[in-house]
Amino acid sequence: MAETLEMKSSDIDMPAADEVINESDVVAATNIQNPSSSSDSDSDSEDEARENLQLQTLELELSNNPSNYEAHVQYIKLLRRLGQIEKLREAREAMGALFPLSPEMWQEWAKDEASLSNGSEALPVIEKLYERGVFDYLSVSLWCDYINFVQQYDPSVRDCSAAGILKARNLFERALTAAGLHIAEGSKIWEAYRDFEQAIFHTIDEANIEGKEKQVQRIRTIFHRQLSVPLADLRSTLFVYKAWEVEHGNVLDVNSGDLDGISSHVASAYNKALEMYNARTHLEEQISQQDMPDSERLQQFMSYLKFEQFSGDPARVQVLYERAITEFPISNDLWLDYTRYLDRTLKVANVIRDVYSRATKNCPWVGELWVGYLLSLERGHASEKEISAVFEKSLQCTFSSFEEYLDLFLTRIDGLRRRMSLAREAEGILDYALVRDTFQHASDYLSPHLKNTDGLLRLHSYWSRLELNLGKDLVAARGVWESLA
Repeated sequence: MAETLEMKSSDIDMPAADEVINESDVVAATNIQNPSSSSDSDSDSEDEARENLQLQTLELELSNNPSNYEAHVQYIKLLRRLGQIEKLREAREAMGALFPLSPEMWQEWAKDEASLSNGSEALPVIEKLYERGVFDYLSVSLWCDYINFVQQYDPSVRDCSAAGILKARNLFERALTAAGLHIAEGSKIWEAYRDFEQAIFHTIDEANIEGKEKQVQRIRTIFHRQLSVPLADLRSTLFVYKAWEVEHGNVLDVNSGDLDGISSHVASAYNKALEMYNARTHLEEQISQQDMPDSERLQQFMSYLKFEQFSGDPARVQVLYERAITEFPISNDLWLDYTRYLDRTLKVANVIRDVYSRATKNCPWVGELWVGYLLSLERGHASEKEISAVFEKSLQCTFSSFEEYLDLFLTRIDGLRRRMSLAREAEGILDYALVRDTFQHASDYLSPHLKNTDGLLRLHSYWSRLELNLGKDLVAARGVWESLA
């Protein structure tokens, strides 16, 4: 890390009190004796002053406007350049609390912490950074960094202990689930997985024939799995596989692209994968054009997504959505399309919840995403504490219309009503007072802005009905209408 060197007053010989020396004479004499030193010193002082001013300006801006994304980015870059480690950590955490960080920012952060660590005690901290990073966005590069870090720094993995091998395999499988279907880059994870298993093979004693054969079969299985996935380097993987089989005593023509000698089920899976890859080549080329305007590239992603949805493999569709999100993280149309697709097709509550969590962090100004988030939490039987926290957080956002706030309040009340009616609240039956308080909050908040509108009438009509049906209070139901008059 860079260090700032300051000139101390004790390093300069000061003149006696009875000596009169002009400042210009001192500067001239110094320049004559060491002109380059003077110039360098002046330049360093100017740079330091400029950087301090930048720092103060950015700190003031973030104090006044914490939601300024670009100011966070510039502040982190400056602190990193200045080597102010503790401030840098705080700045990264502050930004991470408000925004998802880009894969590159997570990589930088994790590598910085790894370079500062002095042993395995920092391992869980850095692993947590990688976990947060791979949660935010899909990045093959970040997954590879994570895997390499664990292999390099975790003693149990490095020493190939049983626990370490299991840990690494679980990490590889998670990486494959997240990114193994990434046509352009997924093979990097598959290759790293094979290399890891190959390294284990070389640690097995030659006398342990059964152990060796078991490990060979494990590597073969990974090859077979990879050859069944449409990836950019599918053909070259076939050559590598055939060469590997020859190394282990099988007779194959390693220079031929044909499938002679390969089991029929592997050959069939390979041909299907190759056909799938060929059908997607032009789509991959279109989304990879960097000189294309963003709006056009996003449209190419949407066309590709329609193709995958028609093909009918939800896992492939989800990976492509994740690729698009990484490229266009603040496209509210993309997030809305993604979440609607998941709501229609995927019934895994925790997956949908996590996507909504990320969607609202990337596009907090979209009320529909918060509504979907609340509904996903309810479907997943989340606790009242968690649902309440998300609801309160949504009210802190700035939406384009007050109707969006109304939708949020109504969604929250609907959820409370349903759970009261079904009596399924794990923490005990909800008190109707919570429903009444939410209605009152909605009325206080929205009445000045929705006066004499159908929306406000709908809110109070619903409130009055629930006071009667759930609260069993006719007087309170009448009072709702009286308060509106």
